[in-house]
Amino acid sequence: MLLTRKIKHRWQKILLFFSIIGPGIITSIADNDAGGIATYSVAGSHFGYNLLWLLSFMIAAMVIIQEMSARLGTVSGKGLADLIRENFGLGWTVLAIVTLLVANISVTISEFAGIAASFELFGLSKYIFVPLIAFLIWFLVVKVPSYKTVERIFLATCCISITYIIAGIIAKPDWGQAAHKIIYPTIILDHKYVFTAIAIIGTTITPWMQFYLQASIVDKGTLVKNYSYIRLDVIIGSLATGIVAFFIIVTSAATLFPQGIKIDSASQAAMALAPLAGNFSRYLFSVGLFSSSVIGAFILPLTTAYAFCEALGFERGVSRDFSSAPVFFSIYTAMIIIGAGTILWPNLPLFFVMLIAQTINGILLPVILLFMLLLINKKEIMGKYINGPIYNTITTATIMVIILFTVVFLFASFLP
Repeated sequence: MLLTRKIKHRWQKILLFFSIIGPGIITSIADNDAGGIATYSVAGSHFGYNLLWLLSFMIAAMVIIQEMSARLGTVSGKGLADLIRENFGLGWTVLAIVTLLVANISVTISEFAGIAASFELFGLSKYIFVPLIAFLIWFLVVKVPSYKTVERIFLATCCISITYIIAGIIAKPDWGQAAHKIIYPTIILDHKYVFTAIAIIGTTITPWMQFYLQASIVDKGTLVKNYSYIRLDVIIGSLATGIVAFFIIVTSAATLFPQGIKIDSASQAAMALAPLAGNFSRYLFSVGLFSSSVIGAFILPLTTAYAFCEALGFERGVSRDFSSAPVFFSIYTAMIIIGAGTILWPNLPLFFVMLIAQTINGILLPVILLFMLLLINKKEIMGKYINGPIYNTITTATIMVIILFTVVFLFASFLP
């Protein structure tokens, strides 16, 4: 009888975990979007394994920062923009939202750039398929009445990221050298190296992630007593993101870097893989680019709509309909139109859009992290769930590293 109760209790905990997970995994996996894939591909083709040390540092920081964001949402029951408005006033809220808007518009455009590039790899016109995919993305969020249904679609799309792991194994990288570069950093005093490093920072931890993760946890109605499951969700998502990013870098480092092929986009990486690792690797890379771009094109407009409505007090939520949350769905619609419409502009340099978007994220990220750090240390909001000294130290160090890289990049840009 006792054994039966233990088994039943265990199954209840497992079912509870699977009912709660989603926000952490979706947010993290969506982070490996079109711009992220482009950035990691460029890092591997231009600098081999030399930037893996930075990726490992950023994934560790990502676990800490995403856990902070999830804790802030679960304990307070409010989104990040909501908390900024209540605690710092309208002026600072406007700064945070403008920061997010600048970053999100550029990244949304880069998501549709990834969708366009993935279709062009198969010889299909972006002028037909980008509008079609944009409509499907809009339809699923605006017309599907349940958040759980939308979340399941997101999770299913996230699973396709495994294609990058398979492509990385096929590429047969030098695992020993990769491990060495993770442990022993290699720093190159070159503005392209610093630019790529900032892009890696900007694509690994982004301003939109903090807003979306917190908003989706609030929208889902997660209780504080179940927070341990949310924490596990965040950790799994962050580690999965790191593994996928690692394999994208080592795939490019193992195949393109030795040949001196310095690609400028994820689509070029896919094309270059064909003669070096076979057409199968190219197709895997292309499918991964499409799926990650689609999930990003779902989430970036949603993040913007959540943050804007939180900040100004409008009704919001995927489970609502257009009539009950018109501002929320109007912003979502406008972001999709801007993202897809910009990509249809003839001869637009898609790679430049992707990489610049990640760099903007890297430069703007400290602003959002500072707000989070101040909020999560307020006892009147968090009670016993405030940050400890280790969390505060790691977050502060991350902010300082980002600022340092940004200053070095700006300085190096003016050197010959």
